Amino acid sequence: METGLNIPSVKNLVSAEEWQVRVDLAACYRLVAMYGWSDLVFTHISARIPGPEHHFLINPYGLMFDEINASSLVKVDQQCNKLLESPFPVNPAGFVIHSAVHEVRDDAQCVMHTHTRAGVAVSAQKCGILPISQQSTFVLGSLAYHDYEGVAFREDEKPRLQADLGHANFLMLRNHGLLVAGKSIADAFLSMYTFEMTCQIQLGAQAGGELIHVNPAIVAGVAEAMRVQTGGMGGAFAWPALIRKLDRIDESYKL
Repeated sequence: METGLNIPSVKNLVSAEEWQVRVDLAACYRLVAMYGWSDLVFTHISARIPGPEHHFLINPYGLMFDEINASSLVKVDQQCNKLLESPFPVNPAGFVIHSAVHEVRDDAQCVMHTHTRAGVAVSAQKCGILPISQQSTFVLGSLAYHDYEGVAFREDEKPRLQADLGHANFLMLRNHGLLVAGKSIADAFLSMYTFEMTCQIQLGAQAGGELIHVNPAIVAGVAEAMRVQTGGMGGAFAWPALIRKLDRIDESYKL
């Protein structure tokens, strides 16, 4: 796909490890657009670059997700200082949320946040996620909630968001949307897919008759179920197939 942005390649300016993260993160943005989870230019996916510096990549604010490629991603530090020249800004609200998670979760290489219709709708329900589907059991095994405090551009919200997230991998931002923390970009994508499907199924089920809740003992054993389901590989099990799907459509995310 030709975007017309003519973004110069940074491949020769970064390490091989950083370039691979850039390619995977750009692929993740394209997949989010493909699955219809984007909200124009207003949500974010960030990924930590390997190394002790705690630098990470985030989207250039103002680009549609299907325009993003490896070279357009913006490299920043925890104070939102650009570390590589870029003509694009970073969204302050997006930076606050993502830097809050990266600051306290060394196990989270990738943080995804969405404003999908289903995700926001369920985030506005007092009951939150209900144990009514197989998908919901995977979410409920590691789910936390954070109350809405307005558009997240204030630094003073970060400690409360961090405390609410704790060690959970799924965070429902009340009246706002969904957030996942993954140990890899592939894990984060699979988690968001499961979270989003959980919300879509819940809204569909609520439109019908009386709901049947899953036995709590099944939810308690969900970690082992996920390990078996993915052969112990987590998101890496599905990621190669997703990349093949994306490559059949458009490989320009690799530029």
